[in-house]
Amino acid sequence: MRFKQIFYIGLFAVLASGILYLIDYLIFRDGQALLAQLLDGLSFIPISVFIIVVVIEGSLARQEKLLLRHKLNMVVGVFFSEVGNDLINKLLRSYETSQEIARNFAVNSKWTPSEFKNARAYAVAMTSKPSGQKIDFTDLKVFLISKRGFLLALLENPNLIEHEKVSDLLWAIFHLTEELAYRKEVANLSGSDLAHIEGDVNRLYGQLLYQWVDYVEHLQNKYPYLFSLTVRMSPFNANPSAIIS
Repeated sequence: MRFKQIFYIGLFAVLASGILYLIDYLIFRDGQALLAQLLDGLSFIPISVFIIVVVIEGSLARQEKLLLRHKLNMVVGVFFSEVGNDLINKLLRSYETSQEIARNFAVNSKWTPSEFKNARAYAVAMTSKPSGQKIDFTDLKVFLISKRGFLLALLENPNLIEHEKVSDLLWAIFHLTEELAYRKEVANLSGSDLAHIEGDVNRLYGQLLYQWVDYVEHLQNKYPYLFSLTVRMSPFNANPSAIIS
């Protein structure tokens, strides 16, 4: 609502209230009672403001935030099913510290909030760099281009506008997709080209790990049955399987 509209609505409310008080005075001719009534009304305004703004609007805002987070995590879950898990697996082997990374993200049912926090911190502070020599760029290019329509659809999702980290991750993946798509031959990249692509891979991989562990913690808290399946099918498992052993 524009400021001018709010101003006119407020002005109308004040004038209407003034006219009603004037009519009351003209009928009953009791200024003292009218003044007492006015003061009673004014004294209740702070309580009304507190109830409406703090209690009611605060409760509605919290409910709206929870609903938005629920919708966002549904989108994130679809992303990892379609793209994210495969991408984690395809790029993990390019890191010399791949075993260390896998250990830090080996989530299980006994993980506590502090362990999820440590995993996120590890993702943010990663210093290990990927080796382009260990990446099958031809396979990666085919995979990402096949998912380009899906990624574009996610970028258009209004729920992602509220989550900067997720949208930044999608942009990083989309950028790598475009870098590979514009190169006709990616099997034998030049040294400078390879270094550039390695930088793009590294930029998105830390974000990818961060969002994965954040999403898995959400599942542990809200959807334990989905959490169980996600842990069994984790891209960090040497032999992921849905079978419960």
